[in-house]
Parts: sequence; C-alpha cells; structure tokens
Amino acid sequence: MKVYLLYYLILINIIGLWSMGEDKKRAIRKHYRLSERTLFGIAWAGGSIGSLVGMYTFRHKTKHWTFKLGIPLILIVQILIFSIILKPYLFL
Repeated sequence: MKVYLLYYLILINIIGLWSMGEDKKRAIRKHYRLSERTLFGIAWAGGSIGSLVGMYTFRHKTKHWTFKLGIPLILIVQILIFSIILKPYLFL
C-alpha cells in the first residue's frame, strides 16, 4: 500500500511538472492551452510539488497571483493533511 502511494505521488508530480512545461510551450506557439482548472486539478491531486517546480523552471504562471499563492497554499494543505494521516505511524 505504501509503495503504491509513493509511486502515485512520483507520477502525479511528474505530470504536474510536465503540464506546466507543456502549457508554456503551447502559450509560446499560440496553440490550444491547458485550462487553469486542469493545472490546479493536477496540483490538488497530489502534484503540487511538481507544479511548483514547473512554474519556476519554465517561468510559467509566475506573474499570476492565483498560481503564485495558490500552488504553495495547496502544497501546505497537503503537507498538513499527510502529517495528520501519518502521525500515528511516525512515532512507532
């Protein structure tokens, strides 16, 4: 069970990183873009670290306050949720 969760988190964060890069590439080429809802959805699904890294790696959405504050806030919420869930297992 724990291994599957780790694999999931790795995969969703890779998707978060990729989605920021892909949306930046599409923006430059003036092609159809990924929606902000999709980008935030990936972050909420556990890909907030990858999305945050992608934002600053590709310099994408860093001027939008909703992303500049929203993605780190999602990450903080996820850290709190995981720490509450995993608290009983941390002090064995």
